[in-house]
Formats: sequence, C-alpha cells, structure tokens
Amino acid sequence: MDYEPVDVLVIGAGNAAANAALAAHEAGARVAMLETAPVDARAGNSAFTGGAFRFVYDGIDELLKLDPSIADLDLANIDFGTYTTEQYFDDMGRLTDYRCDPDLTEVLIGGSYQSALWLKRHGVKFQPALGRQAFKVDGKFKFWGGLACHIHGGGLHLVAALHAALEKARIPVHYDTTAYQLLTGDAGIQGVKARRGGRSFDLRAKSVVLACGGFESNAEMRARYIGPNWDLAKVRGTRFNNGYGHRMAMDIGAASAGHWSGAHAVQWDMNAPPYGDISIGDRFQKHNYPFGVILNARGERFLDEGLDFHSYTYAKYGHEVMKQPGLFAWQVFDQKIVGLLREEYRIARITKETAGTLEELVTKLTGVDPVAALATLKAYNAAPRPDVPFNPNVHDGFRTIGLPIDKTNWAQRLDTPPYHAYGVTAGVTFTFGGLKVSTEAQVLDTSGNPINGLFAAGEIVGGLYYHNYGSGTGLVAGVTFGRIAGEGAARA
Repeated sequence: MDYEPVDVLVIGAGNAAANAALAAHEAGARVAMLETAPVDARAGNSAFTGGAFRFVYDGIDELLKLDPSIADLDLANIDFGTYTTEQYFDDMGRLTDYRCDPDLTEVLIGGSYQSALWLKRHGVKFQPALGRQAFKVDGKFKFWGGLACHIHGGGLHLVAALHAALEKARIPVHYDTTAYQLLTGDAGIQGVKARRGGRSFDLRAKSVVLACGGFESNAEMRARYIGPNWDLAKVRGTRFNNGYGHRMAMDIGAASAGHWSGAHAVQWDMNAPPYGDISIGDRFQKHNYPFGVILNARGERFLDEGLDFHSYTYAKYGHEVMKQPGLFAWQVFDQKIVGLLREEYRIARITKETAGTLEELVTKLTGVDPVAALATLKAYNAAPRPDVPFNPNVHDGFRTIGLPIDKTNWAQRLDTPPYHAYGVTAGVTFTFGGLKVSTEAQVLDTSGNPINGLFAAGEIVGGLYYHNYGSGTGLVAGVTFGRIAGEGAARA
C-alpha cells in the first residue's frame, strides 16, 4: 500500500473520521486515513450504533427533508412534536450536572440539523423512530426525547454509506495500520509514526485529525481511570479503541478534558462476548427497564427504574449494575409489557427466563436470593399507587408510594403471567475522558494554546459528557466536530 505524504491524515475510520476526511477533501486537501482494524472490523463503534441521531427541529418540514417518505405515513395519528435549541441545551445540562463545556455544547447543538443534512447528502438514509422513541397509545404515536429520526439500518448502513463516499472521493484508507506517535517539528505536527505487519514507518502530513475513539477497549485504562472492576466489564463495540490517540497527543503536551472516571455504560446481556459481535450489533442491550423491575443478587431493587425515559438514564444505569454484587442484575416484566419490548429482547442469543408464577420465576434467576427476590416483588406489587393511567409516551406519574426506592413512573404491577426476566451486566460504549479542543476542533496544549496542525473529533474529545449521556448526541458530535476538524485541517 502506498504511504505517500498527504495534506491531511485522519486517524480512525468511523463516523467522525470519515466525515473529517470528506470535509477536508471537499476543502481541497489531499487526504488519507489510517485504521488500526482490518477492513472487516473497520469503523470502530460506529459500526455498532443503533443509529439514534439527536438534532434540533421545528416541525415536520425539517423531518421531510431527511426522509420524504414520512409524508406517506398516517400523519393525523403521529405527533412528531418539536425539539428546540432550548430543550437540547436543557437536556445536555441536566444530564451532565451542568458540567458540559458550554462552548462545545453550543457548537454541537447549533450544528446538529445541518449535520443530519450533511449525512443525507453523502448517502446516509434516515427513518422515523416509531416503536423506539414513540409508542402507540389509543391509536396514536407521540414522540418524546428529541429523537424523531434514526439512521436507517443503524451503524452498518452508516459505515457503508460513508465508506462509499470515501471511495467515490478516492480517499485511501490504510487498514491494519496503527498510529502510535505524533511527529512534530518547529512548525507543529508533521505526521505520525505507524506500524503495519511488524514494520514501523513515518507517514508525513501537514496536519493530523485524531478521530480514533475512546479507551473503552483497554481493560487496564478502564480500571485505572473508571475504577475497580471496570476491567471486568463487557465492551459493547470494537476491540480496537485502546487509547492510542489519547496517549500520543498527551505525550506531546496536549491537555486532557472531560470526565475521565466516567463512561457511557448500559445494561447489556450478562453472557454477551467480551467485545461487540457485529452480527448482533447493539442488540445485546436491554433498554425497556423503565417498564419493569430490576433485581440484584440480594433480590433487592437498587434504582428507580422509572426515573426518566431510557434515553436519559440508560448510559448511567450500567454503572449502577456494576456496583451490585456479582456485577449483574435481572430485569423482570409481565405480559402487560411484553408487547412494548424492543426487538433486542427477542434475539436468539439472550439470557432469559420465563415462568407462570413469580414464585417459580425467582428460583430461575441465576445468582439471586429467591426468598428476598419474591419478597421484593410482592412488596412492589402491594405498594399504593395513584389512580392514573399507564402511558409510556409521557412521565405518567404512575408511581409506587412508600417503598425504600419508589418507582416514579410506569409502575404497573407485575401481575399478569407468564413473567419474563433478562440477565444483564454492564456494557461500556465509550469513555468520557478525552482531549481538550477549541470550538474549531483544534487540540489545545496544557497552556491553552492550539497545537499547530493537530485536530480531534468524536469520542476522543473530552468535555461534552459527565456522569450521563443523552442518546443520539454521540453520532451528532462525531459529524459536527468531524466536519469542523476536517475543514480546519485542510486550512492548516
């Protein structure tokens, strides 16, 4: 493979990287990409995403520009609502305890809809998220949570479309090639040292974009930064995000930013493989817990399952599971909810138990104290509730009263057999600690000055997420800052 010098070298081949490369190419630069994975495992976590895309929209006209086929739906019975800039800011602030970098957050939100249009221009298809972000109640769908559209076909389609665009632009992607050191000179970045097949070499470039993900695939770094037992956690996606980008940038004086002891971690099938399986994608996740009850090994509930819509709690509740004895839990549902369970609860590779009674079910929950579990479920069923209807599309206030941990929404009793239970542990999606960047996606040094010729985008950027995460913002951040980084790298 030809490793000739280029204007812009992009490290990575996922969502942020591909969009950085395309933006740099459209700005007139000669571009190449390095991907540490082989071609059949390319694109990092982007290949595993479910495709949620959180963007500002004022109504259906903006959605029709992304997916004209929405016009063919029964629109009289679908309430798409709106998602305003103010709502987006409120969600980002509320979910991160108001720690998110305000300047980066403004760039993210301000560019969100244009990023969706950019993807569409490059062959990515969108579709309404019926059944994922809107349930049918009394014959009508009502959207909640700002996620009206998803990427059609999820990560596999996203990656295929972006790499088709890269091929059309004749941007080479060097697979099985790992960048491990930045080359520097008096004028700034001059390229990288890389290795392929045991051979090390220099690849010269006038600027470099680091878009190579977080460090979630590195068990040692997870334990060091996130904490004890996190080396034992499952990884939802790629096994290739090992933190090389963080290390080589910080080795030349780049500043760190963000929540280094934090990560996006969800409830994930307890018997899933250590890393993501692309044939399963994101379907080991189990996100309908707001409508059921979660038990730990002691047979206790340990969180408020109905605190909020799953889009606003799923990325932090994996952490709660990791705090439990044995690092696992069981989600329990009855037949009133089974019809609402997403497709991920019906895959063949699943840790699942069913029973005709709660007494029988608790004996089947591996690792759980059955006596305590039955007492917990009976107490949950017996707890008083207000006389309000169950409604999965709103915070319905259908709550328990008087339990050690009350469930504050969607607290239907578990009284309609057969009962289903699903075993879960934590699955790490990406880590929150990263590099400090400017609003122009320039990597900053520890004195706050830009490092000439060095840019970053995607999961390696720190400062957007603390403690929690709103679904769909990761892809948007990758596109938005990827475009900015690519254009800036081309100018450099």
